[in-house]
Amino acid sequence: MYECELRESVERIFFKLAKKNPKQLEAVYKKIEEVCANPDHYKNLRKPLQHLKRVHIDKSFVLVFLVDNDLEKVIIEDYDHHDKIYL
Repeated sequence: MYECELRESVERIFFKLAKKNPKQLEAVYKKIEEVCANPDHYKNLRKPLQHLKRVHIDKSFVLVFLVDNDLEKVIIEDYDHHDKIYL
């Protein structure tokens, strides 16, 4: 199992989400646990974001993360609606 780390910007997003929609935040944390258990299962992004991977949550939202195999660490980079995440 990989260690999980959140960027400061993602922590702020999750703090706001906890107030607005705690049920969705629970789904996000469950998905983060799955990602940390097996990060190679998820899809790589294309250039220029080829070093990142993504996973969909609740059909409309995307969690973008980086996998560092040397340190066995998953770094959560961003979380947003799929129309806005790649801009």
